[in-house]
Amino acid sequence: MSATSHPVNTAKHKMLKGEPVVGVSCGMGSTLIAELLSHAGFDFVLVDTQHGAWTDETIGYAFRSISLGQAVPMARVSWNDRGAIGRLLDRGALGIVVPMVNSKEEAQLAASATRYAPRGARSTGGNPSHYGSEYDKWINDEVFLAVQIETVQAVEHAEEILGVDGVDGCWIGPADLAKSMGVDRSTPEGFKAHRAMIMRVAEACRKTGKIAGISGDLDISFWHQNGFQFVTASYDGGLMLEGAKQVFKILGKQS
Repeated sequence: MSATSHPVNTAKHKMLKGEPVVGVSCGMGSTLIAELLSHAGFDFVLVDTQHGAWTDETIGYAFRSISLGQAVPMARVSWNDRGAIGRLLDRGALGIVVPMVNSKEEAQLAASATRYAPRGARSTGGNPSHYGSEYDKWINDEVFLAVQIETVQAVEHAEEILGVDGVDGCWIGPADLAKSMGVDRSTPEGFKAHRAMIMRVAEACRKTGKIAGISGDLDISFWHQNGFQFVTASYDGGLMLEGAKQVFKILGKQS
């Protein structure tokens, strides 16, 4: 974290300075894997409670484990729900990703749930103890909120969504966006249309001064070169499978 009197969201501060960050999502439900990924050099580790195998108890342990390394503990909430967002923050998330945000009103709900009054309406009383007693005095500034733009409707309203005060940026969901568009990304036509839709969101981020992010792939340099600062390279299970493929690739070459 930092030598200051409270934890600093180093990933957020890098992005605010115009620098890109790289993270990884963690869905296997293992606090040990979350800690290992934090020590691996990622800027943030995103605990995926929407699709991952996490329980209410292990989520808190995961955030503490991530804090032992250099990465910032973040989480994707299961849904745009005030209570669900608050529980993740109460357990120690310094960043929140909210899925399926399709309108300005939905973005306002997410923003309100993420910060204490007067900047929001987050309920008090569940401060994460490992951050100390001054938590409520600094968390409004350190927390990072990204809304997921992953439908055609959301892209069409991207500027309104990203213009909401308290929304720091977005995290595009490419797979759901492709389904919403009804395109096959494996075809040249589908790939081109899908990529163009993503770039529309990047332009909306530039116009609103918000941080562009994407649930990406290992082609990290492409996204960074095109203005995406908040990028996840892969997920814990995917990295494990890629490692296994490399082993068999080496064995195949040697045989």
